[in-house]
Amino acid sequence: MNKQSNLHMTTDEFRKQGHAVINWIADYYDQIEDYPVLSQVQPGDIRNSLPKSAPQKGRSYEEILSDMDQFMPGITHWQSPNFHAYFPCATSGPAILGDLISTGLGIQGMIWATSPACTEVETHVLDWLVDMMALPQKFKSNSRGGGVLQDTASSSSLVALIAARERTSNGEINKKGYNGQLTVYTSTQAHSSIEKAVKLAGMGKMSLRLVDVDSQFAMDSNHLRELIKNDIDNGLTPAFVCATAGTTSSTAFDPIDKIGKICEEFGIWLHVDAAMAGPAALCPEFRFIHDGIEFADSYTFNPHKWMLTNFDCSVFYVADRKSLIDAMSILPEYLKNKATESGAVFDYRDWGIPLGRRFRALKLWHVINYYGVEGLQEYIREHVANAQELKSWVEADDRFEIVAPAKLNLICFRHKKGDAFNEKLMNRLNESGKIYLTHTKLNDQFVIRFSVGQATTTLDHLKKSWELILKSVDELEKTP
Repeated sequence: MNKQSNLHMTTDEFRKQGHAVINWIADYYDQIEDYPVLSQVQPGDIRNSLPKSAPQKGRSYEEILSDMDQFMPGITHWQSPNFHAYFPCATSGPAILGDLISTGLGIQGMIWATSPACTEVETHVLDWLVDMMALPQKFKSNSRGGGVLQDTASSSSLVALIAARERTSNGEINKKGYNGQLTVYTSTQAHSSIEKAVKLAGMGKMSLRLVDVDSQFAMDSNHLRELIKNDIDNGLTPAFVCATAGTTSSTAFDPIDKIGKICEEFGIWLHVDAAMAGPAALCPEFRFIHDGIEFADSYTFNPHKWMLTNFDCSVFYVADRKSLIDAMSILPEYLKNKATESGAVFDYRDWGIPLGRRFRALKLWHVINYYGVEGLQEYIREHVANAQELKSWVEADDRFEIVAPAKLNLICFRHKKGDAFNEKLMNRLNESGKIYLTHTKLNDQFVIRFSVGQATTTLDHLKKSWELILKSVDELEKTP
């Protein structure tokens, strides 16, 4: 008779410690505003406090959980209601619990056969989102297209570019006459992941064309046309255009309809990156962000930013899944099976870069079912309304100026005293621990970004943050 190993945690111990972990997380959220939003440690502080070598004998789980007290000074609190840097990374109780179940199941959903529910729930919930956001029906699984979850929008854009590369070159990218001859276009305000994707796709930085932007920091479609025609005249082959629905710097919206018509005219793959702003389309009144989306060959947005689903979870749609699968698929003998050979299932390992896949759709399923469409709409609308209230406070103080259109939940503003003053102001605020802001450069000026979107941020939080900003300005103006 085989004796059960004493090495592993028993289910009774797991149940006990699991309760302790849930309590720890719940206590963290109750106390989150007591922590400085931005970690105040110096480089090396956390690592220098850790044991120099791994333990030879295992420790009790109570001791391991207590280690979190040592780690907390090195945590920047992205879920704090006073976190207004970068972009929202809002999570929620249902998302955390869904992710916990996914981790507990411990499946590897690389192909349909390795866990059919992993694939089919993912397909189903992404079909739901097409209708929830009024996206084109061509992105549904019952059409030629379909949706899949990637880890981030960076990966979504990369696989879109690879699919476009292969479609444009008929799979002959490395043959003479194609390598180095394909060109890619995006705006000067687009996310840096597009430039990185060009490098990773083996197309070389020289193939990237940065398109000028207009006064609102959106892509200039006339300049795009000029660049495309110039490349064609020089014997090059335009392959890919990335339009952005909500840029990282300022939430600028490229004119997708105009860009789409140009791509259609020249037979170029159009990818639309709506990483942060996409969830706004849950609300009919904000669907202007997707005007022209019917022209898109692919589209991505991140529920892990502004849709209460914890990182990582990026939705990626493609209008022609065959182009994507042909670009990504390799079938070794050990993955062959009857379901795959039948052609009746999706094997999502053919829709992205990694072979291995987590059950990411489970947390998205939990969020959508817990909040419902109406609950998610309420969440988005409240943040937009609160951000617009903040905008009115900035506009009412003649010491400040709004630098970019604020159509949703990001306010780009600056004090009129110049770059050095704004940088000092932002650093002073961040060092206080009471708020965390980041900056960008627009028209070569230092601009403070105030992002609204964390799960528990209220108008009262914004009022206190604005009062802190005004107080800090007053103190700086008195400083010689």
